[in-house]
Amino acid sequence: MNVLFLCTGNSCRSVLSEGTFNHFAPAGLKAISAGSQPAGQLHPRAVAILHRKGISTEGYYSKSWDDLPVTPDIVITVCGSAARETCPAYLGPVLRAHWGLDDPSHVVGTEAEIEAAFERTYDIIIARLQAFLALPLQELRNDKARFKAELDRIGTLVP
Repeated sequence: MNVLFLCTGNSCRSVLSEGTFNHFAPAGLKAISAGSQPAGQLHPRAVAILHRKGISTEGYYSKSWDDLPVTPDIVITVCGSAARETCPAYLGPVLRAHWGLDDPSHVVGTEAEIEAAFERTYDIIIARLQAFLALPLQELRNDKARFKAELDRIGTLVP
């Protein structure tokens, strides 16, 4: 099962989600991230937090959704609403969910406040991914409506 984490720039939230998912997912599950207007580089703070958590970013880069090496089964958008972002709409026969996250790279403040925003974003991502990975995926694959409802529920989780 391939999961695409999608946002506009593919430099921060989607990359945090991709790296964390791949770190914890069992064999047979793989995440990729992409953006509708890729920034062209990963946000240094996103890379730094993944490294602090022991998560490799080897091979990760900011990429367009036009250049996906796999066809996703699930597309999870991670754009936030605070900055009135327009989330890209992935077209295709996939299961879709929205797990809105405010972009920590837009936080203005002290070093400590900015770092806290990245940690908070990571905490939300990890809570949602743990809930995702705890789902009875084999069972849900045959019940798309229930799977969609579970993904939507997970998208509201905030630790």
